[in-house]
Amino acid sequence: MINNTGFYKKLSYNNIPIRELLKNENLFNAVPSNWVVIVTDIVNSTKAIKNGGHNDVNLVATGSIITVLNKIKKINKKITIPYFFGGDGATFIVTKEILEPVYKALENYSDHVEKNFNLKLRVGQMRVEDIYATGATLRIAKLKLNSFLVTPVIIGNGLKLAENLIKEQFVENIDDKIDDISIDLEGMECRWNEIKPNSEEKKVICLLVMCNNEEKQAEVYTTIMDEIDYIFGSLSERTPITTLKLALNTSFDKIKTEMYARLGKFDLSYLIKNWLITNFGKYYFRFFKDGKAYLYKVSQLSDTIMLDGSINTVFSGTEKQISKLRLLLDSLESQQKIIYGIHATYASIMSCYIEDRDEKHIHFVDGTEGGYTTASKELKKKINSYKVYS
Repeated sequence: MINNTGFYKKLSYNNIPIRELLKNENLFNAVPSNWVVIVTDIVNSTKAIKNGGHNDVNLVATGSIITVLNKIKKINKKITIPYFFGGDGATFIVTKEILEPVYKALENYSDHVEKNFNLKLRVGQMRVEDIYATGATLRIAKLKLNSFLVTPVIIGNGLKLAENLIKEQFVENIDDKIDDISIDLEGMECRWNEIKPNSEEKKVICLLVMCNNEEKQAEVYTTIMDEIDYIFGSLSERTPITTLKLALNTSFDKIKTEMYARLGKFDLSYLIKNWLITNFGKYYFRFFKDGKAYLYKVSQLSDTIMLDGSINTVFSGTEKQISKLRLLLDSLESQQKIIYGIHATYASIMSCYIEDRDEKHIHFVDGTEGGYTTASKELKKKINSYKVYS
């Protein structure tokens, strides 16, 4: 086990199908015990979504990732960490050398969120050595999904254990809130319309699958991913984000929401400047070669599949295809091998982190009408019902 700050950066990426990665345990490394898991989570996100705040919930979750990545850039640009977007929060695994400043940045961001969105973002942490003390494992590999996107893959229950304990034991910071909150959300953008699938008969599907048996996870997840590939096609074929359906939202309200998310205040020059840029973007993406190339990269750099000890994925398909997938999922669930939650909706939403418009941008995808959060609600109900599940 490599036990230093450069652990994650030094991991080689695997340019192979997910199923091949999962079948080879030698490609996974134990996360160093002196690293720390940090979790952000929006309290009562289901209620906020029910009240029409899904875009805000999604944007706030994305903002927590941007906060961390921008802080790390200021500390040491050579440090890279694995992180996972969850629709209503995010999970990070960080080296202890950057823990304090990163955690403080997230606490400041939490104050900013409460002030500007009336949402409560809780932030918590758990040391990896404490995860290992429970007997849970936390093994990681890098997977190259396409020419542009490399993503972390986790096997083991360590992250889910940490997330559950952090949420259960969360204690609100009762220090006085400061009026001038220091935040850095440079690169945050959220200017896309809802994105419908490339066919009218298709829906956007958000799927969460848990397998608590660590020894069986790789085998079970390989079976499920094989079935998804067979029914819905490859990752590029089933993606809910296609260049044909990408359209900018040029309304002042959309840019105003982004403005308050990034700045925490009204700024007329920001509003006008970015409204003009966004309107020009409609023509840039349609008629300019570089613009068309950027749209293609957006589809390639969209984060639609995560394995963080469970399967979290967004894809498109028909009702008939969904029914076929359910046959396998229900069978595995009846055998107590998995528990799953699924949500099918009419479109996806996307929020973005743009470092530059060449190749350093990432796009976080969720479904409308609650997306991951709605799927998670179904999964949690099953967990509470299936007490024999282990």
